[in-house]
Amino acid sequence: MNEPLPPFPEPRDPYPLDGLIDLTLTPADQPRLRADAARNRTRLLEVAARLAAECGAANLTMEAVANAAQVGKGTVFRRFGDRFGLMVALLDHHERELQAAFLTGPPPLGPDAPPVERLRAFGAAVIRHEHAHRDLYLAARAEVSRLHTNPASLLRLSHLCMLLRRADATGDIELIAQTLLGYLDINLVDHLIGRRGMSLERLERGWGDLVGRLVGTA
Repeated sequence: MNEPLPPFPEPRDPYPLDGLIDLTLTPADQPRLRADAARNRTRLLEVAARLAAECGAANLTMEAVANAAQVGKGTVFRRFGDRFGLMVALLDHHERELQAAFLTGPPPLGPDAPPVERLRAFGAAVIRHEHAHRDLYLAARAEVSRLHTNPASLLRLSHLCMLLRRADATGDIELIAQTLLGYLDINLVDHLIGRRGMSLERLERGWGDLVGRLVGTA
């Protein structure tokens, strides 16, 4: 069962990692909303999160959010652009927490651990994080054309490339990193767990084995 979304921060409260994380799930050049618009956006996100928890993110529609929030459907489209934008906004809070953990958190995921340990911890963290919120991630990843170009995906790719270089991995680093990201794809993980009966622990061990084969004992 998916974990519920934590409360959305009040618009007046800046996110504590703003300025530290330069590639969040949403574009960095997104214009700052007026206070009233930000409050309305937060309210729409709260309504959308409740509906997603009740009916499943796959069944969430812009019209349902508009009806539940008692606003016009055009208001929802103006705030989020389309359904993909709404899914991305719902995930933003979760994604920032994950980013904070692997960019600035404690070892073995954070910067005070050796690169190979961080690589192993990164995969395990992503698998468990996305599985815990799989409905939202599956819905957001349904837009294949934007799967590899959103800022969060680019940050993960950059992070893996950095760790692979520091671990003295050989070969085409970017292609190796893309291959590792493919292992973590939520659609694959959901299939292996739901249809193949694999456990999270088995997937984590497989990730650790893959990392070991790529970087050896570096």
